[in-house]
Amino acid sequence: MATYVLKRLVAMVPVLLLVSIVIFSLLHLTPGDPVVVMLGEEATPESRDALRRELGLDRPLPIQYGVWLGRVLQGDLGRSIRTHQPVSEAILQRLPVTLELSLLAMVVSLAIALPAGIVAAVRRNSNADLLSTVFSLLGVSMPNFLLAVLLIYVLSLQLRWLPPIGYVNPFEDLGANLKAMIMPSITLGTALAAVVARLTRSALLEVLNQDYVRTAWAKGLRESVIIQRHAMKNSLIPVVTVVGLQLGNLLGSAIVTETIFALPGVGRLVIDSIFQRDFPLVQGVVLYLALIFLLINLLVDLLYAYLDPRIRYG
Repeated sequence: MATYVLKRLVAMVPVLLLVSIVIFSLLHLTPGDPVVVMLGEEATPESRDALRRELGLDRPLPIQYGVWLGRVLQGDLGRSIRTHQPVSEAILQRLPVTLELSLLAMVVSLAIALPAGIVAAVRRNSNADLLSTVFSLLGVSMPNFLLAVLLIYVLSLQLRWLPPIGYVNPFEDLGANLKAMIMPSITLGTALAAVVARLTRSALLEVLNQDYVRTAWAKGLRESVIIQRHAMKNSLIPVVTVVGLQLGNLLGSAIVTETIFALPGVGRLVIDSIFQRDFPLVQGVVLYLALIFLLINLLVDLLYAYLDPRIRYG
């Protein structure tokens, strides 16, 4: 197992290298000049050239990338062009908000999806199955921003149950923090819940048709025992795969949600940095998110061995 994990960690290096090349090239090839953004259109050519030399933007792109990559290999992601704050420090300040939002969205989605998928599979072709199908279609088809606006209008403006925007540190006031995160979590988790519910239903239906499940029914075991001990665990592998991939996607999908609800997370940091042409900050955020996504995929693969003893890594 340790050898397998080590090989996977080593295999992440070329992937992260490719990600860094792609994001560096895209940022520097898109229109816009950070020097103009910082100094304004009225700045003199001399002042622009001086700032460009100071930031190292006057060098050829391969040299700029080589200098940046050399610093990254030493653990230095550089400094923000706008605030001069170390990129790692800026990301680590915002990352807990995004991680909290993603984990809460995952909890919301699983709390909805797993019971809905199980009931739809066990009560196949019933009204519960029909309701699960309708919910899945609505969840997948409704855009996040539209659901966010509807939630704000109903729960905040009309019923006044929840604050419309803002964020409270959980260490300062946990209750206020959870109230502020309810609508963003529902917004981000609904689409995932719809996908997981349908996948749980189809995977569980396939397992319920296996011979060993029919044998359990013939032995007179209770339905709850058959579902929990025999069927559910064996149907979780495709569900875990999708949940793991979607958890990584939630970190990227949080950009829109954080912007709408004014959450000070990594997604909002990326949006602000793109508008300000803050190249080092955007590059650092993308590398962080790519690394987290790769680690989540590794964790999902390790969970396979727990769910199915026949799977061995070594």
